[in-house]
Amino acid sequence: MRQIITKIEEITGSIATLKAEGIGLGELAVIESPGRVTLGQVIRLNQENVTVQVFGGTKGLATNDRVRFLGRPMRVRHGHSLLGRIFSGAGRPIDGGPEPVEDEIPIGGPSFNPANRIIPRQMIRTNIPMIDLFNSLVVSQKLPIFSVPGEPYNELLARVGMQAEADVIILGGMGLKFDDYIFFKRTFDESGVMNRVIMFIHLASDPVVECLLVPDMALAVAERFAEAGRRVLVLLTDMTNFSDSLKEISISMEQIPSNRGYPGDLYSQLAARYEKAVDIEGLGSITILAVTTMPGDDVTHPIPDNTGYITEGQFYLRQGRIDPFGSLSRLKQNVVSKVTRRDHNDIMNTMIRLYSDCRESRNKLAMGFKISKWDETLLAYGDHFERDLMDLGVNLPLEAALGRCWEILAGHFEPVQTGLKDDLVAEFWPKRPAGQEAA
Repeated sequence: MRQIITKIEEITGSIATLKAEGIGLGELAVIESPGRVTLGQVIRLNQENVTVQVFGGTKGLATNDRVRFLGRPMRVRHGHSLLGRIFSGAGRPIDGGPEPVEDEIPIGGPSFNPANRIIPRQMIRTNIPMIDLFNSLVVSQKLPIFSVPGEPYNELLARVGMQAEADVIILGGMGLKFDDYIFFKRTFDESGVMNRVIMFIHLASDPVVECLLVPDMALAVAERFAEAGRRVLVLLTDMTNFSDSLKEISISMEQIPSNRGYPGDLYSQLAARYEKAVDIEGLGSITILAVTTMPGDDVTHPIPDNTGYITEGQFYLRQGRIDPFGSLSRLKQNVVSKVTRRDHNDIMNTMIRLYSDCRESRNKLAMGFKISKWDETLLAYGDHFERDLMDLGVNLPLEAALGRCWEILAGHFEPVQTGLKDDLVAEFWPKRPAGQEAA
């Protein structure tokens, strides 16, 4: 029988402090007050002083409430009955359905054994040209979407969830507005993919401590599906809300703050989640795509700054588009022109190089300099490129997107002006320029 503590020393925010012995870090506690039973988790031990993070908040709790420790960490149920279901940040069903019947599994465990991982060599197609063509998403990759509040990052995330080649989609929403939650639910329902989606949703109005559980629950469930041979795509939004929750909890615990008030272990906390991305030899995989909103569009802010050291590139979402210059997929070289068409690498580099030249021509025009005929050609090309490929509404399979690139080039340039290899031009250059139709 576990020890029962009859006195809480102090209650601060969502934190309860008491004295106990033989308690483990991460252990669950049940706080029993008149007419209410509340769960909590041990988050700090200092000799006999135990700090408990209370799920659901401490409102209504008193220092004479009973605290009982369960001798186990936080758990979440796992199994096929979770598919198509929606759960709260505490793991409770919020879709009106029954409680899952499968066994519970612990959350927040270590990442998969690196010795059993394999080098990522498979591409996840999304039918979004700015991802598939220019910054390919690779199986087991961990990539953030850097953005600012107000950009359509949730719309982008939902579209990836609808169209990505994955067996299971797990959405972890942290600090979501109710409208965003309904958007995800409606989008997955109407697109017909809800039967392979699991959602863990923490709303902005929910207790802040539950925000910290969402990625751990999502990734614990993802690991079990991956071990069963499934390709799992985990979508997390927004890791800035997760980090802000860490900050709020650390302030309540009176920890010494680090950069801009965030806890000193922010890097470790983020890495512990991102490093769950894995491609398991002979089994399945976990790929992580996570939104990180940058306060003040400041990439040196502690959250995006730490994230950049952990992840394998990033997507920059600016002005409703994925910026081809700020975005980077460090693993795309494992798939580009290897598992994709042989012209992929050359056409990708050529399109971006000419678009960079277009931006220089735009700067000349904005500063009042006289522009040449070549500048006019580049300006027309840039408008065509943005309209037919950069717009997030464009929905094209990779091969069709590559064909569109050749059509755009043929509509504005002669083959010799592009610098493309002669053998590629001979094979892929359109026999009849299509620029007049799209220009």
